[in-house]
Amino acid sequence: MDGIADMGGTEGWGTATAPRRDEPPFAEPWEGRAFAMTVLSMGRISGRNLDAFRHALERLPRVAYLDDGYYGRWLNAAELMLTESAILAPGAVDARARNLQGGHVEEPPAPAEPAKPDYTPTGPGSLREVPEPPRFAPGDRVRAKDMSPAGHTRLPRYVRGHVGTVEAVQPGHLLPDTHAHFEGENPQHVFTVAFDSHDLWGPDAESFSLTIELFDSYLEPA
Repeated sequence: MDGIADMGGTEGWGTATAPRRDEPPFAEPWEGRAFAMTVLSMGRISGRNLDAFRHALERLPRVAYLDDGYYGRWLNAAELMLTESAILAPGAVDARARNLQGGHVEEPPAPAEPAKPDYTPTGPGSLREVPEPPRFAPGDRVRAKDMSPAGHTRLPRYVRGHVGTVEAVQPGHLLPDTHAHFEGENPQHVFTVAFDSHDLWGPDAESFSLTIELFDSYLEPA
């Protein structure tokens, strides 16, 4: 789906700045706690996986994604996953926050039974063996499919319909599009594809080559 998280190539966000070498991993103590809470919520508590977490992020409203900052959106996505897994009742976090601020809000009752996905991965991590040989080789010209999937995808909008050149074949990887919805791992080859900046953003764009890793099902021969 084309959610708020698919911001690559869009304009109006100001100048990108490189991170400082001395920048701490967490600017505030609460960010470290948010990181730990989200990782715990994603796996052990809600039964979700990394791709389901990314899908939760891209389904957040614009305000919840942008205004609460990086780790704020992690917390918002964790709440969404816990609600969808019937660990939390809808509105429970807002009610608890209002009570902590001195108000009095009746908290919704906790769900009777969790609704975790019935899913067991076939192995650790995300790398998987793909028995078929790769369809493309370095030097091949390929086109990113011009499609807008209804669910999760790792195919950015700014490369859809554009032609690039395969630079490398990466190890096989489970397909996020189905993995996020617990519809199977569907391992595929992954290709590093280079695109010319002018093809993506027009003749006035800065000249550079953009490389991106794309799954086999995202590509077709050019």
